[in-house]
Amino acid sequence: MFEIFTSPTGMIAIAAIGAVLLLGVALAALMSGERPDPMAKFSQEAKAKRSSSTDPSKALRRGGGREIKALDHFGRFLEPENEKDLSAARQRMIQAGYHGKHAVRDFAALQFILAVSALIVSLLVVFVIMPDQFTDPVLMGAVLVLPMLIGYFAPRRWIENRVEARKEEILSGFPDSLDMMLICVEAGQSLDQSVQRVAREIAPAYPALSEEFTAVGEQVKAGRERGEVLKDMAKRCDIPDITSFVTVMVQASTYGTSITDALRVFASEMRDKRIMRAEEKANILPTKMTLGTMMFTVPPLLIILIAPSVVGIMNDLNGGIIGRM
Repeated sequence: MFEIFTSPTGMIAIAAIGAVLLLGVALAALMSGERPDPMAKFSQEAKAKRSSSTDPSKALRRGGGREIKALDHFGRFLEPENEKDLSAARQRMIQAGYHGKHAVRDFAALQFILAVSALIVSLLVVFVIMPDQFTDPVLMGAVLVLPMLIGYFAPRRWIENRVEARKEEILSGFPDSLDMMLICVEAGQSLDQSVQRVAREIAPAYPALSEEFTAVGEQVKAGRERGEVLKDMAKRCDIPDITSFVTVMVQASTYGTSITDALRVFASEMRDKRIMRAEEKANILPTKMTLGTMMFTVPPLLIILIAPSVVGIMNDLNGGIIGRM
């Protein structure tokens, strides 16, 4: 075990571990730094506000407290420099349900921490805990590289799964929410009041859709135009049914048509679409069951039908051979 301190590879591994530990100490020192002077902080914020109008890339990065200040030193590594890429990354995090203003930075930091942690564990396993088990260079490289790649790409896969699950939840609860919204509008409430009431009612069953409706209600209450708020919701959800609903509501408000009639027709279409999706899944089910049926039904059936004949033939052959002997 102590051969690691004498071999060149072991010294390299120790140096790499020491470098990573020094990096961790530096990050901890940055995050636990002294509280800045209030007047200096105020002057820095004033300068940032004046420069944000001229630099669009800095305008996208809003400063926060001390914890975020520690990550500002690594902002160029943790966030995309391009305005378009940064907006797309933020949009992706919002679609996954993470609405924090520093969600992109935190996600990139998580990827970096997991990758480095996996690399440290791999180095310890290969060079310290079980050095005799990894004599093959190919195996050693695979053990060192694969955990690091998994640690880096696993959060991205998690975000993709979250986005798909959230879209499925919103799509499942959307027809019911339209029916409830239609009932509220027919009872005399305005569309804004109906959206807020539906958001409260569907929160236990469909929290993602309730969150979107709550955001719409709060933004309209804050004074934003309803059409812009609904378009933002359609952009966040990125679902064709939500986009169609927003288009119908905006057109009804623009041309002065009845919102009740538009909601009634659109809610009926959404119910029909839900039934069609259920029928599609039911039609696909027999195809998915075919492989399982063939694997778990046909072999036992063949054994039951053919096994007695095979045993009889083997007994006859063995008897004939013994009789001749």
